[in-house]
Amino acid sequence: MKKKLLFINNSLYGGGAERILQTILNNLDIDKYEITLYSVIQEKLEEQYPQHIKYKYIYKQKQETDSSIYRLYILIYNKLKLLIYKYCSPNLFYRLFIRGRYDTEIAFIEGYATRIISGSNNKKSKKIAWVHIDLQQNHWTRIAFRNIKEENICYKKFNQILCVSESVKSNFLKLFPDIHASTTVCYNPINDIYIKKQATTKMISTNWLKSELTMVTIGRLVPQKGYDRLLPILLKLKKEGYKFSLNILGEGKERNSLENFIQKHQLQDIVRLIGFCENPYPYLKNSDLFVCSSRSEGYSTVITEALILGIPVITTNCAGMNELLESGKYGMITENTDEALYIGLKRLMDNPTKIVEYKKLAIQRGTYFTLQNRMIYINNIL
Repeated sequence: MKKKLLFINNSLYGGGAERILQTILNNLDIDKYEITLYSVIQEKLEEQYPQHIKYKYIYKQKQETDSSIYRLYILIYNKLKLLIYKYCSPNLFYRLFIRGRYDTEIAFIEGYATRIISGSNNKKSKKIAWVHIDLQQNHWTRIAFRNIKEENICYKKFNQILCVSESVKSNFLKLFPDIHASTTVCYNPINDIYIKKQATTKMISTNWLKSELTMVTIGRLVPQKGYDRLLPILLKLKKEGYKFSLNILGEGKERNSLENFIQKHQLQDIVRLIGFCENPYPYLKNSDLFVCSSRSEGYSTVITEALILGIPVITTNCAGMNELLESGKYGMITENTDEALYIGLKRLMDNPTKIVEYKKLAIQRGTYFTLQNRMIYINNIL
């Protein structure tokens, strides 16, 4: 008999955690598992996900073809669900809106998914929570819980907490020290074969900026990723006469403020907001340097992908970076400050041979990340 798995994630697309979810679901044995996937908000299940899984959602998305009466119904019904989520227990919310009985229930990301799964009334199911980010540095999940006490109680309902790096685990336990026994590290699986294949396809965007040093960064346009501090650094380097370009792949709430900064300081010739790309790998492959300016991370999927494609990396010191780059052996890690990132970029621009050296090291490090080994470990957990 197949084991029934339930995965809940906040969304289906747009970030590293979502790509990791796609990788896991595409590499689970269809003969062993019957999989149900929930997203918090309704989205279309595209080809990145296996089509044999059952897809469900909690909040229905309004469609352009819906009548005005039906759109009003959706608005009221979603509002009712939000009120129940906010003012009632996770147990009641789960009982009302999650259908089916499962052998293993997985909250694949922190926050809403974790609170919902914690309310499961199935005492026989194994419950797993994934933690993808350093919650001590970026405790964004406060918005999903009434307070940190409730968050702690919810995590106690899980049989196992999977942190994507040692530093994520260490800082998680500083917030929730009494959950130590159930917390382990599970590195993200990366489909290296798929990434290399996709990287050979043609770039779709015509906005790509090529230069003597073509840099790229990939991520949501949100404060966590630090693009608001990266642009002033690039402005400073431009004024000092350095020749380079930066392409930013991703969408988010900071797009307008970033565009305004680019226009105000006339950076259009060196910085380009490409937008969200379903296949970012050809863009990554056609770059000379990957830049990570994040204020916080968990275990950076995109840096792993850069290494697989042999792209040199410079990053601020976030959770997981020392593990990925072996404390700077396979890429440059700067302190997590504006000044340190500026100095690091300047050193690389002053010394192009160092970028060539990091490229050779990236190719070497990229061979470490194989899908098969990671999936064996995940299958054992499930």
